[in-house]
Amino acid sequence: MRILSLTYEYPPIGGGGGVVASSLNAMLVTHGYTVDVVTSALRGLPEFEIADGVQIHRAPCWRRYRHYTTAAELATTLLPAYETASRLISRHAPDLIHAHFVLPSGIVARALARKFGIPYVLTAHGSDIPGYNPDRFNLLHKLLTPLWRRIVLGAAAITSPSEFLAAHIRRHIDVPVTVVPNGYTPDARPACEKRNLVLVVSRLFPRKGVQHFVDSVARLSGDWEFVVAGDGPFLADLKTRAQRSGARVQFVGFLDRTRLRALYEEAKIFVLPSIRENFPMVLLEAMDAGCAVITTDAEGCAEVVGDSGIVVPRGEPEPIRAALVELMSNPDRCRMLSRRALERVQQFRWSRIALRYEAVFESAVARTAGRPLPLRHTAP
Repeated sequence: MRILSLTYEYPPIGGGGGVVASSLNAMLVTHGYTVDVVTSALRGLPEFEIADGVQIHRAPCWRRYRHYTTAAELATTLLPAYETASRLISRHAPDLIHAHFVLPSGIVARALARKFGIPYVLTAHGSDIPGYNPDRFNLLHKLLTPLWRRIVLGAAAITSPSEFLAAHIRRHIDVPVTVVPNGYTPDARPACEKRNLVLVVSRLFPRKGVQHFVDSVARLSGDWEFVVAGDGPFLADLKTRAQRSGARVQFVGFLDRTRLRALYEEAKIFVLPSIRENFPMVLLEAMDAGCAVITTDAEGCAEVVGDSGIVVPRGEPEPIRAALVELMSNPDRCRMLSRRALERVQQFRWSRIALRYEAVFESAVARTAGRPLPLRHTAP
């Protein structure tokens, strides 16, 4: 099967959604699929390259930052992506279009499907669902709700990485949603020993809750280091907050995969203090490195961790502080949670998860063969 994968962000651009797309595509290639990706260009990246057997085509657009984009910048991706994808379809005739993010990639997928008669599958990631991320896209989603509905209704299949996000989609529109968790393939494991390090890895927005982590470690004594890896528009505020509260937090910014993996391996404790989260890939990365995990009851976090970590109420520093004090003073508890995390993360290996995507793809192609678009519903 030949798949055209559409995603506005793809490594080294963007965050978790792009990593999911990249990892899935690489695994599909090992299973005999042919995959073309159409994604956003960025200064310094080639227009075309092959990585892990995946053919990556970067369409020109306006984007200033590698790990953050605005709604206005997203709008500039649409026409170039459509034109690049149209040329690829005319040349190679893929069997299926796979769009990561209902918006903006789904806009392009729907237009291509209607022009070429090719079914498309949507994979939701969080911020592309109305109401999921009101601090960034609330107004935009209100304006685009009619278009969002048409994109969803026209899809041959819809996948979500979590039950939480699937339920969120169904609250807006009554459609079948298949839950397929995000997968994980670990990077090479460096030779590192665990040390007294508490690590947070996150893009720095208010909804990620890093402000509550900073407050939780203010005036904590002992020989522990507290490190936040990641970048984003909230960074300056977090640094000011740490300085004012006396929190001994090191902000190390964006790190490449090799340096980040080394930090995971060194950290005894990993904290993800998100207020709202769909399916955080950083939790899988921390669990695979044998970190004892503290996270919040934000729906996606609790789904990933299960009983292999400590889950605390979201939006508050004190529960995080109490969990940290417990683990920092109890090495046996730390080691036990480390073992549980290593056991649980095995179920998320891409070698298993890719098979579930393949079943969705093959069913979508078989179900829509020879049928006119729209594929499943007629939009109101």
